[in-house]
Amino acid sequence: MAENKIKCKYIFEENYNPVYINGAQGGINPLGEIVVNFYLERNALPKSQTFSIENGIMGKESAEVEPEDLKNSFVRIIQNGIIMNYQTAKEIHRWLGEHISSLEIISKINEK
Repeated sequence: MAENKIKCKYIFEENYNPVYINGAQGGINPLGEIVVNFYLERNALPKSQTFSIENGIMGKESAEVEPEDLKNSFVRIIQNGIIMNYQTAKEIHRWLGEHISSLEIISKINEK
């Protein structure tokens, strides 16, 4: 009896380059598809800073910084996103759940 199976071959674009993310934003669009925008969240960087010069050497940072609210700011850099239908979302949910369960088992083993 012949076994039913199918082989999936993966084709990688030449510019394939996985990126690190630490968050996502999105929702359901008017067509009933799920939209997910992935981002990297980090502290904001200054556009400019001012330092004193003491004896020809750069000294302490002054209060002048642009933007003024820099210490209370962070940025979310969105480099990519996905749009998927209900069935694809269910499959990815299942797939992620399986991998999360595996990680939890590994974590418990490593705790011992």
